[in-house]
Amino acid sequence: MRWQGRRRSGNVQDRRGAGPAVAGGAGAIIIALLALVLGVDPGELMQGGGGPAGPAGPAQEPTVTPTGELTYGDDQADFVAVVLADTEETWHELFADAGGQYREPELVLFTDVVNSACGMAQSAVGPFYCPADRMVYLDLGFFRELEQRFGASGDLARAYIIAHEVGHHVQTLLGTTDQVRAAQSRVGQRDANAIQVSMELQADCFAGVWAHHAHTQRQLLEAGDLQSALDAAAAIGDDRLQQQTQGRVVPESFTHGTSAQRMQWFTTGFETGDPAACNTF
Repeated sequence: MRWQGRRRSGNVQDRRGAGPAVAGGAGAIIIALLALVLGVDPGELMQGGGGPAGPAGPAQEPTVTPTGELTYGDDQADFVAVVLADTEETWHELFADAGGQYREPELVLFTDVVNSACGMAQSAVGPFYCPADRMVYLDLGFFRELEQRFGASGDLARAYIIAHEVGHHVQTLLGTTDQVRAAQSRVGQRDANAIQVSMELQADCFAGVWAHHAHTQRQLLEAGDLQSALDAAAAIGDDRLQQQTQGRVVPESFTHGTSAQRMQWFTTGFETGDPAACNTF
């Protein structure tokens, strides 16, 4: 990706090294392990958990380079800020085209453990979006895990993860998140999981929509980038994760979709650039 020298979002909170008050104990560890095995966002496991376990800790402020750019202190954090800024450009335009107004999320960088309005989460749960505070949470160590454990490397692999979580924010703004939760409350666990899969696949499609506009309007993508995103989508499919962590695949417990489904819906978004094409429901 041609990301160097581009605008960096001011909506990044850098809480790395500013850990939250210790609370939750073994319960938080169990939640982290369950989320890792099931492949779900921590908010799904902590609904009704009463909100944050304690104060969040101070965020580190970005600095300004001699050329007037924001910097968060290292290339990985600056990369995240550039990708977030580019998603802002895409979704502002798409919401305006539809007669709406996009409200930007904040993205929290953390190390090991973080408090959100969805509860306390450990980095083992992976990146997640919390609709209660409309923030994306990311431990940069996940990018290393993505490459070393799952074999998905490259800039667009990392950007896809961010854009997917921003896709959940778009769903919240559109009212989809509330509709999904209401529908899930009326059915059994198996059907609720199937609804969740549709929601996750739509976020994948929205990530593809962003990548389409980043490529066609701002020429951010380079040769090999698309394949790296597809590799990431395949690496975190429910079927592959369950095979790796449990040694067997249980389709009725899927919450994010298979590798093939995740690749398919990202591709749909990328090829069309149209959120309306992302009707996974």
